[in-house]
Amino acid sequence: MTASTAPNASRLPIGVFDSGVGGLSVLREIRAQLPHEDLLYVGDSGHAPYGDKSQAAVTARSMAVCEFLLTQGVKAIVVACNTATGAAASALRERFSIPIIAMEPAVKPAATQTRSGVVGVLATSRTVVSDNFNRLVARFSSAATILVQPCPGLVERVENGELDSAELQQMVDDYVQPLCQQGADTIVLGCTHYPFLVSLIQASAGQQVRIIDPAPAVVRELQRRLAEQHLLSNNTARGQVAFWTSGSIQQARFIIPQLWQDGGAPDIRHWSS
Repeated sequence: MTASTAPNASRLPIGVFDSGVGGLSVLREIRAQLPHEDLLYVGDSGHAPYGDKSQAAVTARSMAVCEFLLTQGVKAIVVACNTATGAAASALRERFSIPIIAMEPAVKPAATQTRSGVVGVLATSRTVVSDNFNRLVARFSSAATILVQPCPGLVERVENGELDSAELQQMVDDYVQPLCQQGADTIVLGCTHYPFLVSLIQASAGQQVRIIDPAPAVVRELQRRLAEQHLLSNNTARGQVAFWTSGSIQQARFIIPQLWQDGGAPDIRHWSS
């Protein structure tokens, strides 16, 4: 039985996962746009970062997390991780029958919105070598010059709860300023961890540079897919949210409340696979 054929399927929760806590930036957007949906979030922090792992390793972890979410009865899964999207989205869609909504760096809107004709993309090292990402860049390279900047180290800083320090600002400067010096007036956040550093990125780029977070577009696609299959919740109450981590529960209880900021103490549990 699939989510779409189960009794009261619309009342089932939406599963969301990331290599760690970065996907909370997407979860917050889902919460804002679909406040009546129940949400289950898995941060695979015990295996983070995904960005320095092979495609096979990232696919294996993505499969394991999705299998777990299915045991929790989810009606759809959001892959809130650009690295997992590039490595595993196709395989996940082949294996699972429920809707799988994945991230896509906002290269298309950036290419249409740039005034200078130059777009910068900040991403993990694994994302920038993925076939999906490179096909995306190639598709819009005739509309704009697209500069791709790998950003090793930023995911780990966010995972550790370091969101604002002089050392981190210098690291951000090292990644952002070369893009601006080459004329980029639009910068795409190609990793779900990076929205938590947007103030540092904007400070480095300057207010005249547009920063694009793909999360709102991803949630619009989620809403469209759920509506198409009659899976949007008809709850009138605010949805419930539960969190799992495969890493340190103590670290999760430290960092998740900082990033989630939805009021109250979040329900955080440990999961291992």
